[in-house]
Amino acid sequence: MARGRASRRWALRSPRSPPPYLTTRSRSTGTRLTEPGLIGMRMREVPAQDRPRERLLGRGAEALSDRELLALLLGAGLAGQDAVELAGRLIARHGGLHALSRVPAHELAAGLPGVGPAKAARVAAAFQLGRRVAVQQAPGPRRISDSSDLAAVASPLLRGLRHERAVLVTCDGAGAVLRASVLTDGASDRTLVPVRDTLARVLALGGAAFGVAHNHPTGRLTPSDADRLTTSRLAAGAQAVGLRFLDHVVVTDSGWRRVPPD
Repeated sequence: MARGRASRRWALRSPRSPPPYLTTRSRSTGTRLTEPGLIGMRMREVPAQDRPRERLLGRGAEALSDRELLALLLGAGLAGQDAVELAGRLIARHGGLHALSRVPAHELAAGLPGVGPAKAARVAAAFQLGRRVAVQQAPGPRRISDSSDLAAVASPLLRGLRHERAVLVTCDGAGAVLRASVLTDGASDRTLVPVRDTLARVLALGGAAFGVAHNHPTGRLTPSDADRLTTSRLAAGAQAVGLRFLDHVVVTDSGWRRVPPD
């Protein structure tokens, strides 16, 4: 058997078994590694029924691993590395699929040979479509009766982001949700929640009440001094134009917290 950096063998399989498994043994640690996939074979050498695209078409997307699904988005690998192996490296580089989903396209296209702007754009677009579907299907309450309702309505638009975003939830006089929309995105050089623009948007929608939520990409739920000042300004502005201010909350991937006035 030919030897390289690691000895390799393909596990025997029946016609109905999963795709080949590559077994390797590290020469440095002696650790035996067995991982599913098509590494070690050129894609044209893999039986047609075992290729990711054909398996997806024949058995559904659920039959594919994370890296196989990502490989279909990448479309191709590079010399000496097929798309499945490249997908696995991309997932590992960013610490898992969830972390990868939060990486901007320009970062995906930097630093990993084989992943250029076109592939990075396809991957980022796929994750964004998934987020939009999640927002549309979110079963959150359609009436805001307390702060937890506000967080539930706003959180699908806020979670999984690496940049700051503020969301406006506009309601009628009875608290029924008229619209939940992005107020500001990535506001690093201006106020995250511009009070005047917020009030103008609520009035333009015919709303009588509103709440605001924003995220902390760091994962910290503790409101900042600026967050508390924003709450005070929103409450004062709402009172001045005859609107009811419902609340202001911070949302992270793990929870939410109310932002009290300063």
